[in-house]
Amino acid sequence: MAGSSPVRRSHNPAPSSPLSDILYGDRNSEARHKQLLEAARQEHERVRRLALQTLEEHQKSLEDQQREQERRRILEQERKEQERIRQEQELAAERRKLQALQAHKVEIPPEPRPIPQPPKAPPISTSAAPSAKPTPAAAVNPFGQATAGHSARQQQSAAPPTQGRALPPQTGLPQQNAPPSNGAGAFGAAAASRPFPPPQMPSASDSRQVRPKTQVNGSTPSATPRVSQSGPDRYEVVHRNLKDLRRSMLDQAKTNAALKGRMGDMRREIRKCVGQLTHGVAAGNRTQLLAITGLLKEAMQNQVQSQLVDPSNLVLEPRNPVEGTHNGELPSLFLYLVNIFAKAAINQFINEASAKPETADPVGVTVAYVFAEPEFLWRGKSFIDILLAKFRVVCPVLFGHSGNEKYEEGRRRLGWHKEGGSWVPEQQHFDRMTGLGAGFASISLRNFTRSRKKNPFPPRNYWTAMARIVNTPAADISNTQAIVLKAMIQHYEQKFLDAYGTAGLAALRLALVDFPRKCPTRTPATESLQVLAQLLKKETGLALA
Repeated sequence: MAGSSPVRRSHNPAPSSPLSDILYGDRNSEARHKQLLEAARQEHERVRRLALQTLEEHQKSLEDQQREQERRRILEQERKEQERIRQEQELAAERRKLQALQAHKVEIPPEPRPIPQPPKAPPISTSAAPSAKPTPAAAVNPFGQATAGHSARQQQSAAPPTQGRALPPQTGLPQQNAPPSNGAGAFGAAAASRPFPPPQMPSASDSRQVRPKTQVNGSTPSATPRVSQSGPDRYEVVHRNLKDLRRSMLDQAKTNAALKGRMGDMRREIRKCVGQLTHGVAAGNRTQLLAITGLLKEAMQNQVQSQLVDPSNLVLEPRNPVEGTHNGELPSLFLYLVNIFAKAAINQFINEASAKPETADPVGVTVAYVFAEPEFLWRGKSFIDILLAKFRVVCPVLFGHSGNEKYEEGRRRLGWHKEGGSWVPEQQHFDRMTGLGAGFASISLRNFTRSRKKNPFPPRNYWTAMARIVNTPAADISNTQAIVLKAMIQHYEQKFLDAYGTAGLAALRLALVDFPRKCPTRTPATESLQVLAQLLKKETGLALA
């Protein structure tokens, strides 16, 4: 028994598994506890080291990502800066190119003038040429010298071409009992059916015509007969006097505080009212109309004590005193505001009616109403001459002027506008002419048969302007004339026919059919007249061809 005990202890298995540890008899001893605590501490240290290592690797990864993001941000910023520099370099290059183009001036040669050929035929009698000797009326008339040049240009523009039909250059219809003149055709047949009364006969400056040059050896000279001018254009004189009036008002405002404050307010109010005129709602413009007339009446009362001036410097022809109207000097503030109103109307035609010609009509209604106001008449007539002087400057073709658009002088004669010393582009010029042509029609085709007021600009002025354009010799026709003529007719053909009846129909046929045919070259501007004739036939059934 004693000898078997050691053998039993030698065969006792050592703890090698959790189960054996649990079943091990010495598992609750202090040594065993220390052993387990040491093993747990080592495991904790191992996990801690692993966690710290993982954290360090993660931080390194974050730092690498931040550095990569920063590098990408810098690269993106660098790319953007390079793109900005490239764009600025391209813009600078384009600006240098533009400046070079603007600095490059192409001198337009002057318009060649035809060399007069020495006549081989016997000299023409002096009765066939206009007399250069002044008449007694011109010697007495203080404006005789200024009016002579204007009459001469009107005579030149109103002279009909040597071939084909021509629109009568008179400013009115033929009288009912007078036979039709040569070239007028059926113009006298519609006298009995006219809704308008026969207009007054034109003045001497409008009715006189320059006889065309006689043929030499069977050939007709190609150039339009030139008329020597004995004085400045009266329209230009009035326009220059208006500028002097404006400078005078500025000088008065320096010493008259009441005038300075009120004049500025009235000027701005008139411009605002003209800009607020709308198309299609006649009653909607009554507020603006009453505001404009109220301001002019206030100026006429001259409560701010503006200087009195002689209005004869601002009219085209001398006037005799008429009972019942103003005959003496008028307040300069009133004439200044009339000038502001006329300028605002012109600007409205250019800025608004150039894109939509129909918007010119409310402005034309307002202009006719204001200038027809009896309180604003001077010696029985209106101050419409102030507006016409401005029209003559911006749209000379309405007054018989023509020119070659390829030359400097020709563009000046056609009213081609300049900005910054250079001519405006062609399309901008045509837009201006469209608005001005429509504006002229909106003023001159107003019906005053139901009004007690006198029409300040009757339809005979429209007839005269159309005749001046249509009767232009074929060699002198320009695109500007075609653009203005189309703008005068489009949207206003019915008003023209209401005023002139069958005579107006014949005039439209000359303007939209015959006039484009006689043009030496076909251009979009001249062809647009024929297109308008086809459009009128399609929309209104008006057959002109």
